[in-house]
Amino acid sequence: MFNFSKVAAGGFAAAFMISSSAYAAGDLIINLDQTDPAPKKAFEDIVAGFSKENPEVNVIVNTMHKEGYKTSIRNFLTADAPDLATWYAGNRMAPFVNAGLFEDVTDVWEENGLNEQLKSAAASMTIDGKKWGVPYTYYQWGIYYRKDIFEEQGIAVPTNWDELVAASAKLKEAGITPFTIGTKALWPTGGWFDYMNLRVNGYEFHMDLTSGKVAYTDDRVKAVFDKWSELVKPGYYNTNHPALDWQDAVPNLVQGKAAMYLMGNFAVDVFKNGGLKEEQIGFMQFPEITPGIPMAEDAPTDTIHIPAKAKNKEDAKKFLAYMARADVQTATNITLGQLPVNSGAERPEERILQQGFDMLSNAYALAQFYDRDAPAEMAKAGMEGFQEFMVKPDRADAILKRLEKIRTRVYK
Repeated sequence: MFNFSKVAAGGFAAAFMISSSAYAAGDLIINLDQTDPAPKKAFEDIVAGFSKENPEVNVIVNTMHKEGYKTSIRNFLTADAPDLATWYAGNRMAPFVNAGLFEDVTDVWEENGLNEQLKSAAASMTIDGKKWGVPYTYYQWGIYYRKDIFEEQGIAVPTNWDELVAASAKLKEAGITPFTIGTKALWPTGGWFDYMNLRVNGYEFHMDLTSGKVAYTDDRVKAVFDKWSELVKPGYYNTNHPALDWQDAVPNLVQGKAAMYLMGNFAVDVFKNGGLKEEQIGFMQFPEITPGIPMAEDAPTDTIHIPAKAKNKEDAKKFLAYMARADVQTATNITLGQLPVNSGAERPEERILQQGFDMLSNAYALAQFYDRDAPAEMAKAGMEGFQEFMVKPDRADAILKRLEKIRTRVYK
């Protein structure tokens, strides 16, 4: 048995403080931050499947819009916690772990073989050697490119930085902008910084930087901008990017004015709706920069957690184990149009999703994206700095000094 209820954003925390005490001992209360049709349907199917296998558990799901959920989560975790709550991996879950608001679920991972099945996401779910939730869906980032243009120009898919720079030079010489991007909304710059830092310095350093443990004036951060300048200074991006939203940069790719786009997989439908044919779209992993650095990826990951103050932790752990299963994640992500985290899940039918599934299943670790991994104030300032650098690369040192001042204030 289960039911869904929808709580308006303004009354969300109050509603739980008033009502959750009325739930029976056998109830399993889940707070969900998904109201869009596809994710809501996917979660309804998860609950229905779990309820069929566990008819003695009465599942109650409270849904709300993402933005209201973000502002309410600390209140309901503290005041009157549900038994399960959806959230995000990596540095986004760290404040709740550090505040003692999420339950250690290492036993769920160990008892269900999840350390191997969810291997690529393990690092982003681990703090102090313990696991704090279960990931159930993610999607890939990478470089989408025009296969036909690469073929016409005799360019092989780059596997390292030098090859990427050389390919860019050849495209530029042929009158084709190597990379299209729109930075008006800032966040696309975060994807570029993430990959540059992950490939120059590695996952652990990137996580230390976004959690405030490393100075932006550190020589290793400067090295990132030095490498990045090898694309910026020769003009390998469209010059009007600060005036464009990410969708506005797509026509450059569709019309053949640009050959590559670093973006999340959600862009593929936009490419196709713009007029690109399936066979024209290629996908490549962001290439190696520093030899030997393990290949981590940007893969924003949705997760589910047991609050430390949950009343029905026994059934909550059963639900986590159920959501982690390969068959459940396969079905869930067919509905979502995204990727299952469980490496034993069925490979998607769509070609580019298949490439993403293979890439992420074998990833060393997963970053969540700059504006998830860094606090909001730092993320905004950082992405403003990245955009400025992409226009005026000679200002790199001044930009990093400014970001360092902000870092020392934000991470007090």
